[in-house]
Amino acid sequence: MNRLRSIGAGGRVWNVAGAGALATLLLSSAPVLAQEPGRSGFYFGGHMGYLFGNGTATLADPIGIQSAGGTTPYGTLYGGVHAGYEQHFASRLMLGLELDMSFPNYSDLANVLSYRATGTGTANEQLEYLASLRGRAGYDMGSWTPFVTGGIAWASTRYSRTDLTTGNEDASPGNIRVGWTVGGGLDYRLDPRWTTRFEYLYTNLGLSGFVFGSAPARYDSQYSLNQFRVGLNYKFGVEDEKKAKADDRGPGSWEIHGQTTFIYQGYPPIYALYSGTNSLPPEGQSRETWTVSGFLGVRLWQGGELYFNPEFLQGFGVANTVGAAGYPNGEAQKSNFPYPRFNVSRLFLRQEIGLVGETETVDSDYGQLSGVKDINRVTLQFGKYSVKDIFDTNAYANDPRIDFLNWSIWAAGAFDYPADRLGLTWGLTAELNRKDWSVRAGYFLVPFESNANTLDTALFVRGGYVGELEMRYRPFGQEGAFRLGTWLNSVYAGSYNQATVLANPDLGLNANDTIPWTRQGRTKYGLYLNFEQALSDSVGLFGRFSWNDGRNEIMSFTDIDTSLSLGVQIKGTLWGRPDDRVGIAGAWNNISGDHSAYLAAGGLGPLVGDGALSYASENVFEAYYAFQLAKGIVATADYQFLGNPAYNIVRGPVNVFSGRLRMSF
Repeated sequence: MNRLRSIGAGGRVWNVAGAGALATLLLSSAPVLAQEPGRSGFYFGGHMGYLFGNGTATLADPIGIQSAGGTTPYGTLYGGVHAGYEQHFASRLMLGLELDMSFPNYSDLANVLSYRATGTGTANEQLEYLASLRGRAGYDMGSWTPFVTGGIAWASTRYSRTDLTTGNEDASPGNIRVGWTVGGGLDYRLDPRWTTRFEYLYTNLGLSGFVFGSAPARYDSQYSLNQFRVGLNYKFGVEDEKKAKADDRGPGSWEIHGQTTFIYQGYPPIYALYSGTNSLPPEGQSRETWTVSGFLGVRLWQGGELYFNPEFLQGFGVANTVGAAGYPNGEAQKSNFPYPRFNVSRLFLRQEIGLVGETETVDSDYGQLSGVKDINRVTLQFGKYSVKDIFDTNAYANDPRIDFLNWSIWAAGAFDYPADRLGLTWGLTAELNRKDWSVRAGYFLVPFESNANTLDTALFVRGGYVGELEMRYRPFGQEGAFRLGTWLNSVYAGSYNQATVLANPDLGLNANDTIPWTRQGRTKYGLYLNFEQALSDSVGLFGRFSWNDGRNEIMSFTDIDTSLSLGVQIKGTLWGRPDDRVGIAGAWNNISGDHSAYLAAGGLGPLVGDGALSYASENVFEAYYAFQLAKGIVATADYQFLGNPAYNIVRGPVNVFSGRLRMSF
């Protein structure tokens, strides 16, 4: 676009020598400040970066008249959203107003701004979110717009104190503290609707304090924080330009998708002869989860693609994501966040090498750029992603944001795939694809110990190895596929049998107390079978069988050693709603003898452990109806029956009711 244009009736050139000149210009040169069409308007975007600085805090404890104070550094990855309005004038002046909100990383302790301890207690202050309302002023240079910004800032924080004498914890509700922020940056125009941003902000949160009711101890703090961040903005109401090449898919082309999924789930009171640490509360409970994510793909060179998937995660699973091996909410990961927390869920590089021959056209989707590919190809992928993105996929039961919610239905239950508590890891995958079959293999980092967020970086000494053969076929003209997968994890894990032997009730030691004593380098291995078959244009059948050796600790997924699932998905074509879906499925889950003996002796797994065990197979039934309200907006009603939850015949059954709302583009 030609950026040269007339700037006023008198041909005056805008030249600011100071604040007085700017004021004179605003008051006396109305023609110069005529609105620049096509550039002004409201926008919305997301950002991520690194938040760091210093926290000065003091804990004053009246017991023994003790106090502890000082300044300590703070730093974490973070992400957030922002929205605003900007006005571009013919003089190239840009003025705007922006509201933003940022959230710390999901990892352990990333939200702890400061920490103090005395001889009688420890206390900390945790960041829930950081926000600001800022004015912006910049100079439009065409593709680039440098700007300065400043305004008010505020943060929501919580205080927590633990009494070292009693072990009691005293926590505050959310507390709003106010400060100020200044900064600057650059906006870069990608096209008429999209801009990217590079920005720095300095934020000062002045002295503030809180008095705990139990001591009463007082915690005072103040913070000096820096934010370096990059962002992506979408401007509303701007007409798109016609590109010189409408279907350009060469190097530098990019595509973006987004989604948000809200799930509300609960169950009424259940029968329970006894309960333990990892039990569903017998009085019943309801909880919600919410995710917001973007998925950006960029074509770097021929066959080379970079993908980036930032997400915000908020909410709780029922019982804090424990109580059943076939857990009823696939969006409820093994972390609980009362406020949204940020995570770089996926960041990976993919290289495809075409082997010539027949080609296929693929559509733009999450984790996939549109274009034409050789059917015969080799694909290499390296970075952070989920093992389930590539292995054990299924057209009818694969994603709890879209289809079934139960863990033992959307995945092979006994497949202990490498992952942190959010289901993600770092790895390398290689795949050879042919028209009727594919073979793929991968190496992935495993958790440092069972159900941990920290990944073990002892490369090839520790790690997960996964291989899969996929066969595709078309009986009677209907598409089908069969997958055989094998896996082996080399991990630092405990032995169920050894922990059970070491347990000694007379000494007050149960198997959960003793299993850390048995941890050493061990292997765990298993296999899965996975099939999908279209029976007609509207009906599809699927099923899975999975097994693992059941000797050592589950590391990443859930407490299942053998699982069998079978189900059907039906499109609404039969009743005139082709975009609706009905799903019906069941799963039968079991554990090994060593595993059940460990639980009976008081052992705990990632999801199950009632303190004792009257063993029986866990049975799952799930049915859902997904109703498309509009393009990209789907509401789902879901029901699940859990028989013998956590393999305990004296608990349950459980009737779980869920509502899911998903919006995507």
